[in-house]
Amino acid sequence: MHVVVTGGSSGIGLEVAKIYARRGVSVSLIARNVDRLDAARREIEQASGGKAEVFVAAADAAVHAGISAAVQACEAAHGPCDILVASAGIVEPGWFHEQAPDLFDAQWQTNFAGVANVVRPVYASMRQRGQGRIMIVSSAAAFIGIPAYAAYCGSKAALVGFADALRLEAMGKGVSVGICFPPDTDTPQLSRELKSRPKEAELLMGSIKPRPAKEIAEKIVVGIDRRSAHVYFTASIAALGLFGPLARPFIEVWYRLKLRK
Repeated sequence: MHVVVTGGSSGIGLEVAKIYARRGVSVSLIARNVDRLDAARREIEQASGGKAEVFVAAADAAVHAGISAAVQACEAAHGPCDILVASAGIVEPGWFHEQAPDLFDAQWQTNFAGVANVVRPVYASMRQRGQGRIMIVSSAAAFIGIPAYAAYCGSKAALVGFADALRLEAMGKGVSVGICFPPDTDTPQLSRELKSRPKEAELLMGSIKPRPAKEIAEKIVVGIDRRSAHVYFTASIAALGLFGPLARPFIEVWYRLKLRK
């Protein structure tokens, strides 16, 4: 079995890769930074007790040609991709009227186009072989607008439509397509994000303690094992996912009242 993980050099992607490595399967990591990839490879190999074969390829998920070449290199090393975990993502908080267009666009290019870019080179082969599993990492922010997170919320919400449509296209072809919605997770990216998260966003999101990346990764892998269409992690996220359109008007009224105080 061959598992490919994007964004695998840190955070959730790294923890997912460790779980599969401990199972003794072949793992490939794709991320942008070569040094971090090499460090992640060593960490995974150590965590697996020497059982894992880990291949790394440096590429930016937002660049179609680069990510396609990286996937080809991974498959040349370990064979066709059996499981794809599309975990690469970025977040740059900022008010829409103030944020530079390149920062806004970069979030869409990585969070949405980056997922499509890495799914494309493995999906056709999965269909031909009649087997494969794809798990897309979205966010709880896909279900609710957050002040100063227009690009992030929008790009993560767009993944829902992409995953749901692709799931129906894959129906009956032996390929499962799932999407998961993690809450705030204790990762290097969150540490950086919190430095620029405005108080208005904190007011809406609350101050819930971030979940450990290992905990989130374990639930993602369970979802992949079960071929789950949606993985929600908490009851509140599940409620937003299932009843979000009904809840949003009440959330907006509550937020408006909070702002007045």
